[in-house]
Amino acid sequence: MNKLKRCEIFTRLRRENPQPTTELEYANPYQLLVAVTLSAQATDVGVNKATRGLFKKVRRPQDLLKLGEAGLKSHIRTIGLFNTKARNLLAAAKLLVENHEGEVPDSRAALEALPGVGRKTANVVLNTAFGHPTIAVDTHIFRVCNRTGIAPGKNVTEVERRLERCVPAEFRQNAHHWLILHGRYTCLARTPRCGSCIIEDLCEFRHKTEV
Repeated sequence: MNKLKRCEIFTRLRRENPQPTTELEYANPYQLLVAVTLSAQATDVGVNKATRGLFKKVRRPQDLLKLGEAGLKSHIRTIGLFNTKARNLLAAAKLLVENHEGEVPDSRAALEALPGVGRKTANVVLNTAFGHPTIAVDTHIFRVCNRTGIAPGKNVTEVERRLERCVPAEFRQNAHHWLILHGRYTCLARTPRCGSCIIEDLCEFRHKTEV
């Protein structure tokens, strides 16, 4: 796919949704970090249901530590892998208090040093909480980039690196949100809605549907 076609794709996505953002509910960077950590192998809808009650009690890592493991699990037990996520969140909260005065760092290295925080989670937090032009590649974005030809790659790291190289600078801040929303609501895994897609004529997918 050439530069002009990519530029037109993002121009259309921006026109349709000028101010995209995450569908996770949060009030500050720490709550965002918690929500993104919980969202691994879970839906944003499911995470939001769990965190609405949790975030009434937890605004800072100190609050999570005070809540304790049993209290945390009582809020998140509907989320997949909640036992592991609870342990990671508590360990991360402890490190945030000990090493960062209870604040979420805006450094990739510092974020990835926290238990349960990988590259994708760090990218989401850096982008959404701190305005860094990072692009977090999840299953939706991996599918969209390979299917459309925007940034094909064999794994999420390859796709991320290619997006970093080929997404025009003016679109990089919001590219993650546009692509994930496109994958979530239009470019579906089993039955893509090609017939109602605003970039169908630019997409290089060979097996388009009429839906």
